[in-house]
Amino acid sequence: MSRITLTRRAVLGAAAAFPLAGIAGTSARAAAPMLGAATTRFNRVALGDFEVTTLLAATMPRPDPHSIFGLNATAEEFAEVSAAHNIPTDQAQFFFTPTVINTGAELVLFDTGLNPDAITGALAAAGYTPDQVDVVVITHMHGDHIGGLMGKGGSVTFPNARYVTASAEFDHWAGAANENFEAKMRPLAEKTEMIADGASVASGITAMSAAGHTPGHTAYMIESGGKSLVIAADFANHYVWSLGHPDWEVKFDMDKAQAAATRRKVLGMLAADKIPFIGYHMPFPAVGYVEARGDGFQYVPASYQLML
Repeated sequence: MSRITLTRRAVLGAAAAFPLAGIAGTSARAAAPMLGAATTRFNRVALGDFEVTTLLAATMPRPDPHSIFGLNATAEEFAEVSAAHNIPTDQAQFFFTPTVINTGAELVLFDTGLNPDAITGALAAAGYTPDQVDVVVITHMHGDHIGGLMGKGGSVTFPNARYVTASAEFDHWAGAANENFEAKMRPLAEKTEMIADGASVASGITAMSAAGHTPGHTAYMIESGGKSLVIAADFANHYVWSLGHPDWEVKFDMDKAQAAATRRKVLGMLAADKIPFIGYHMPFPAVGYVEARGDGFQYVPASYQLML
C-alpha cells in the first residue's frame, strides 16, 4: 500500500496554486452588521413526566439598583458586594420570566408578563399558542405578572383557560383601587379559582404561601416522577443582592420584614433539600439551585441537571 507524505514544500506548492485573496483590485466582502445583544426566548427541561419551559417575556436595564435593593444597606456595602460579583452599581438587568408546565394532561402557565404581545410572542417561540393554555396561575398581582392577561378593549389573551390565584392576594388588590388589577384581573374574577396554602392546582402542582412581597404572594411546588422544582416567583428578585443578603430590604416588597423572613425560609428549604427553582427575575433561563454561604446563600445556575 502506498503512503502519501505531506511535506512543507507540498503544502506551500498547493497554496500557490490557488488565487490570492485580498490583492489589489479585488473587492472585499462587506463587514457583517452589528446585531445587538440577544438571547433565546425560551428554555425547556424535563422534570419527571413533565416538561417545564421558561419564557423570556421581556428583559431591560434599570438604573440605580441600590434604590431598589438593599435599602437598609450602606452605599459602601452595596458597592462592595456588587464588585465582588462583577456587577455594576449604576444599573441592573431585569428579566421577566413566566413559566409553562406541560403535565401531559394540561398546559399550565405561571404569570403573564407585562403585556399580551410579549407573552404570546414568547409562547410562539416555544411552540405554543394562547388557546392551548388550560390553566393560568397568578403568583401575585404586580403589573409585570398580570399584564398579559387581557389586551385593549378587554380582549382575553387565553380564551380557553381557567385562572387560579391566592384568595388573600385577590382580596388585597380588590380593595386597593389599583388600575392594573381593575383592567386585567377583575374582569376574570368569575373564571378564577381562589385558593389557600397547600391547595392543588393540578396534578403534581401544590401552592406554597410565600407572603411578604405581596399579602398573598404564592410559590408552587412542582413534583413529577420523584423529582421536584419550585416556581418561586418574586420571593427573591436578584441572584446576588437577594440571595446573598436575604435581610436586605427591597423596594417592591410590601411587608419588608415578612418578605425577609420568607426569603430565609424558602432559601433554607431549597438549599437543604437541593431542589431547583425558577425565579421570575433571575438571569434567564432563570433556573438554578441554592447553596448556603455564610449568613446568606448563593445562586448556582442550573447546567445540564434537568436535561438528563
